[in-house]
Amino acid sequence: MQSKPTTIKEIARILNISPSSVSRGLHDHPSIGAVTREKIKQLAKSLNYEPNNAAILFQKGKTYTIGVILPELSEHFFSIAISAIEDEAIKKNYTVIFAQSHDNYEQEVKLVEKMKNQRVDGLLVSISKGTSKFDHFEKLNSFNIPVVFFDRIPPFKNVHYVACSLESATIKAVNYLLKKGHRSIGMINGPSTLYASEERKDGYMQAITFNRLKFDPSLVVNCDLTEEGTIDAANQFLNHKRKPTAIVAFNDYVALFLIKYFKKLNVINDFDIVSYANLPIISYLDNSPVASVEQYPYLQGQKAANILLDLIHSPNSENQAYYNTIVESDLIVNEVKE
Repeated sequence: MQSKPTTIKEIARILNISPSSVSRGLHDHPSIGAVTREKIKQLAKSLNYEPNNAAILFQKGKTYTIGVILPELSEHFFSIAISAIEDEAIKKNYTVIFAQSHDNYEQEVKLVEKMKNQRVDGLLVSISKGTSKFDHFEKLNSFNIPVVFFDRIPPFKNVHYVACSLESATIKAVNYLLKKGHRSIGMINGPSTLYASEERKDGYMQAITFNRLKFDPSLVVNCDLTEEGTIDAANQFLNHKRKPTAIVAFNDYVALFLIKYFKKLNVINDFDIVSYANLPIISYLDNSPVASVEQYPYLQGQKAANILLDLIHSPNSENQAYYNTIVESDLIVNEVKE
């Protein structure tokens, strides 16, 4: 059975000196004589003493750990963002703790509390699709734990965030479809609780009205981002009196659900689909979206991590400006369907 790790108190007891003298001796403090310092180091080595880094960091008031809460680690977008966050954290000698909300608000609240109890120095968050209250994040202010949101962000400006320009991205997407000759364009949007859904809808409305077309609110359908929710939205379009010939999908996963369903019904060639995220897999599909919005997850993760690390190392200030960083998107056009 493995014995307990040797402590400074144990070394002090054997040498009959104080624990503070042992600590100073291990750190070559000049107040400890050379002979005593050597005795301390030799005994520590023979007993396989390892410094308690957690205790040392706790005394310094930092753990050099940051927390990250995401909806799903398995999503390609977030896996790329994670790589960027880890790359930036390692440069500053930080450890990263990852957790998944599984797009559940209650789980997100619990994870924020756990991250606080782990004494993380800061938190990066992409909120769940059900998050409409943010007091669990506001509570972290009293513990001096800064929070930076990215990708999925709260619907207000007095927070630190990094996000893609989804409104302008949607304008590009709809304009692209209009140039292809489509005049009835549907949108499968996300939950109304997500600010990203509002941005998509605003971009859609702007593009439609700018091109002197009448905005039809029934052509914008919210869904819960599941396959069942996507199928329900698809059926609403199939039964619509102005059945659309093109659809803007909330993301590539919704687009994949849509493509699968339309192929099953043998109507896939009746629609052009545009999506968001630009997953690598879509380029290998026989019936891929005609275009997808590139949201640059690595850049978002990189910028969010650097902002958080700056906040951790900056002195607290009541008048500190909020970092509101927008990453410009690009519409990536795939090959035209035969």
